[in-house]
Amino acid sequence: MAPQSKATQDFVPIKEVRDGVVVLKNGSMRAVLMCSSVNFALKAQDMQEAIVLQFQSFLNSLDFSIQIFIQSRRLDIRPYVTLLEEREKKQTIELLKIQTREYIGFIKNFTENTSIMSKTFFVVVPYTPAILNAKSSSSLLGKVLGKKQTSETKVAEKAEAFEEARTQVEQRLAVVEQGLIRTGIRTVQLGTEEVIELFYKLLNPGDTDKPIPLN
Repeated sequence: MAPQSKATQDFVPIKEVRDGVVVLKNGSMRAVLMCSSVNFALKAQDMQEAIVLQFQSFLNSLDFSIQIFIQSRRLDIRPYVTLLEEREKKQTIELLKIQTREYIGFIKNFTENTSIMSKTFFVVVPYTPAILNAKSSSSLLGKVLGKKQTSETKVAEKAEAFEEARTQVEQRLAVVEQGLIRTGIRTVQLGTEEVIELFYKLLNPGDTDKPIPLN
């Protein structure tokens, strides 16, 4: 009997990405903040100590866990090269055109022989809603009222539960953002398409040249 192959999606615990929030198959949620970096080595010693103490205070103030994720990727220089090639075509002075062409050749040769990496920093903020036996509760309520839940009622209840959970996620995001801002780190929450792009590139590292399917 031949082994049955499974799609990659079967091994990914993500159910959906909704309003910038990752909903996992077990019902828990994740929101992702993209963060700036701090050039710690160039700071004066007293500033370094202040940053460390502030970051320590931030971590101690949390009553929930967070995940710090650093993504390292080889820098894609092609958009910059394309821009230079377009400028070369528009250049009317022959000397400047030659210099631009030589510069393009230098950039291509340098990036081919040297691995230039870009780093992106993320903080993942989790939230797991309290799991109640909603099915039995609604069933009991239906018996008491002598009514059955309609599909519209179920959809409305799911939407209400999601909004309540998302409010909790946003409150946690605010706490994390405020704590990081005090250490000199700027943050921005990823939207739905940005989250999908992040996970797609993580799961398909060889498909960076291909368009990202959003459906």
